[in-house]
Amino acid sequence: MSSKNWGKWLLIVLPLAAAGLLLWPTINYSLLSSERAELAADTSRAGREALARWDVDNKEAFESARAGRMKLGLDLRGGAYLTLEVDVLKLIESSADAEAIDDDFRSIIEETRKATSNSDVDVLTVFLEKFRARGKQLINYFPAAELTEQAVEEKLRRDATGSVDQAMEVLSQRINKYGVSEVSIQKQGSRRLVIELPDEKDTVQMRELLQQTARLEFKRVLMDRRMVKAFYAIDAAYKAYKSGAAPVVVDTAKAADTTAKDVAAADTAKKADTAKTAADTGKANDPYKGLSEEEKGRRIIADFPFSYMVFGSVAANEQSQPQQFDLVGLKVNGVTPEQLPEKGIYMFRIPAQKLQEFLKILAVPQVRAAIPAELDILVSANGNATKPGVQPDYYEVYGVAREADLMGDVIEDAYPSFDNSNQPVVMMNMNAEGSDQWARITGANIGNRIAVVMDDRVWSAPTVQGKIPNGSSQISGSFRTEDAMRLAVVLKAGALKAPVQIIEERVVGPSLGEDSIRRGLTSTGLSFALIILFMMAYYAVGGAVADVALLMNILLTVAGLAAFGGTLTLPGIAGLILSTAMAVDANILIFERMREELYAGKTLKSAVDQGFSRAWSAILDSNLTNIAGAIPLIIWGSGPIKGFAITLLIGAIITLFTAVVVTRAIFQLLIAGGATTLNIGQKRTA
Repeated sequence: MSSKNWGKWLLIVLPLAAAGLLLWPTINYSLLSSERAELAADTSRAGREALARWDVDNKEAFESARAGRMKLGLDLRGGAYLTLEVDVLKLIESSADAEAIDDDFRSIIEETRKATSNSDVDVLTVFLEKFRARGKQLINYFPAAELTEQAVEEKLRRDATGSVDQAMEVLSQRINKYGVSEVSIQKQGSRRLVIELPDEKDTVQMRELLQQTARLEFKRVLMDRRMVKAFYAIDAAYKAYKSGAAPVVVDTAKAADTTAKDVAAADTAKKADTAKTAADTGKANDPYKGLSEEEKGRRIIADFPFSYMVFGSVAANEQSQPQQFDLVGLKVNGVTPEQLPEKGIYMFRIPAQKLQEFLKILAVPQVRAAIPAELDILVSANGNATKPGVQPDYYEVYGVAREADLMGDVIEDAYPSFDNSNQPVVMMNMNAEGSDQWARITGANIGNRIAVVMDDRVWSAPTVQGKIPNGSSQISGSFRTEDAMRLAVVLKAGALKAPVQIIEERVVGPSLGEDSIRRGLTSTGLSFALIILFMMAYYAVGGAVADVALLMNILLTVAGLAAFGGTLTLPGIAGLILSTAMAVDANILIFERMREELYAGKTLKSAVDQGFSRAWSAILDSNLTNIAGAIPLIIWGSGPIKGFAITLLIGAIITLFTAVVVTRAIFQLLIAGGATTLNIGQKRTA
């Protein structure tokens, strides 16, 4: 086989291989789901044990496949669809000086509300037009650092734009915190957000969750040896809760010893030979010695239902090397928390897949009663994710003061900036009341950390470098530019008064989803079958070649949708069918041109070359027209329209490849194999 033929084979095989790799998570998820469903159907004890073993053995593969599979839209899967509107006018009203508001101001607010109701026009622009039409000046109503109209308008514009970003960030974090999987939040127009919640049916709970006001707090970080004791106290309290025992308040000073007695029958510290190494001591007193890995894992989870998830490190100071430790390992080796440094830089983490289990245990009332009254245990907002949308590997665990030192409503402004070394930072300004409190708090905590907490998630925990007397702070850290922007948005959650209102709410039931899937697949399969039969009947061998390219087109389009993280919807299926028709249309143009060349007595090779080259301009024009039509729908469309446009765009691009490049490569391979004539449906001459 010549090198030219190898190249043609690669044009066909490599895209198919790439499509297979992109679609493998979807295929694997379907296979694993079917396998798990069969095990779950067996409700006997043996069946439940088999299901538990399957979950342990296939947990990582199942979660990986689930995360990478093609998503199904609400019309195929079922769930809740909500449209929310950010009340920018409320933000404008609350930003004004309460003492300066008069009847004219209230009248302008009402006029603006009526003019912008049920529309997507820019609220601030309408407000300013009506405001200035009455000869009013902004500086008489809105406080600003610089007493100029432009300064006030710029701040209002910045706050109005930021309120939508802030609402999107807060709602995304709030929904994900409660374990709603694959939530989709997108902007629609200037002040609306569209939220899709697959599999969610409890819209009453979601309504309460989405409309509550964000709570921003500043809390002292309390992370030392006490947290280790608290973890063991939680273990004991949760075991008592699971066993149905009466709730007891656990003495955290003795919690580690109490838990140790549950694991080891005797006090291993007294029996240990001081001459032995720590490793020897651990082996001699390992209560799990001799157990299989599976049985050992079950015993550890039973003995340490909370702390088995936590792993940590401690350093004496910022210059010393952190000492890694495992909470379960401490107890197995007979080490007590007292043998860890009382003070130091402690860090705790949990794997991302344990987050919901971790939060579920912390929500148990008996568990909360076991935690010291002054301490609260929280996790970081985004884990170690490198960018939005990427699943993190772990989350940081923080111990913070249960009572907030300062509330976020004292923040007047927050924005990303850069320090003298061009590193991203966040600048934060407080009002007079907040400045006084902030000076007192920072002055009393120099060298300690203060956590920025919103909705019980820690967004940042910077170290206080010195007393801050004027309320103007610079928050620095290992920020990327986007990290600084997100933190600024969060900080403004305490300052911006722009509530969200649910203006549309729909629930798609699972029965509708199943019916939609069945009808969509049936109609799609039928349309493909009719096209394939027509092409083979009318163009014979040429039609069969076109059918191969057509099937490849479908496969690559679906794979492209999966690669870009798209969601397959009913309109998306319609776009797939339309792109298939476009691919067939391109082949018809090519075949008709080839037939004309064959009628003229040209050789097969010449007819193929002329057919593709002369039909190319028409194919390119038609597909570019479809691409040009799809792009505006993607940019300004939403929901079903956007899903249709994305599929149409991907299909149009892939059609240019399959209908021209792939089909031509197949014909050239046939010719290279010795074919001098092919039946493409041309009429026979006498």
